[in-house]
Amino acid sequence: MWRLAAPEAALCLMHWSDEGLILGARRHGETSIILELMTREHGRHLGLVHGGRSKRMQPVLQPGNSVQATWRARLDENLGVYAVEAGEMRAARYLASAIALYGVATMATLLRLLPERDPHPRLYDAASVLADHLADADLAPALFVRFEVALLAELGVGLDLASCAATGSTQDLIYVSPKSGRAVSRDPGDPYKDRLLILPPFLRGRSEGNEPTAAEVEAGFALTSFFLGQHVFAPGGISEPEERVRFVALATRRDG
Repeated sequence: MWRLAAPEAALCLMHWSDEGLILGARRHGETSIILELMTREHGRHLGLVHGGRSKRMQPVLQPGNSVQATWRARLDENLGVYAVEAGEMRAARYLASAIALYGVATMATLLRLLPERDPHPRLYDAASVLADHLADADLAPALFVRFEVALLAELGVGLDLASCAATGSTQDLIYVSPKSGRAVSRDPGDPYKDRLLILPPFLRGRSEGNEPTAAEVEAGFALTSFFLGQHVFAPGGISEPEERVRFVALATRRDG
């Protein structure tokens, strides 16, 4: 458990500044909050924000917004104190979009699978791009699938989608082996297609030039759901997060 830093009058020996994506906040005392950030260079990191419940700060400290944060503490193991400046203010755009609200909640829940204070700069970049487009129902689903593929890699479950596991070919990759997480080409895969996962075109090594169809997005979520379930949720003794269930249902809904 993190310890609260001493009052500001005490000498702060530890400090850093970084950009951060807000994952959540909880009340602390009458006027403060404990802010949870996914930072680029310092990973998922908590800190106390004095006055965080003020009318001025509340709109800034919403999930999905980005801030420039400076963290200070006497010791590294202290909770520490954040000073934050507003960056990209996205949260207001999310309010009219159910897919955005479930999306930001799901993104935060999945990022909490990472150890605290463990830097993952590439995943931070993927999360920031996703946060920029969560309110766009056309772009968000495929971006979220890509984010989950990146998350799996950071959790040690990297998928090799660039070449065929059987032949080494980079052509006609349409399946993924559920055992190895490697892509499989059409010819060697067809006899076993009932046992293989579908590799949608937008996850192949190059762009196909078209926006993913609803069926391709659905296949993408089936792929990430399988590997998250087998290698992350089940070993951790946890169920698939309810917010992810709702997000995927919205993201794969086929109108008409």
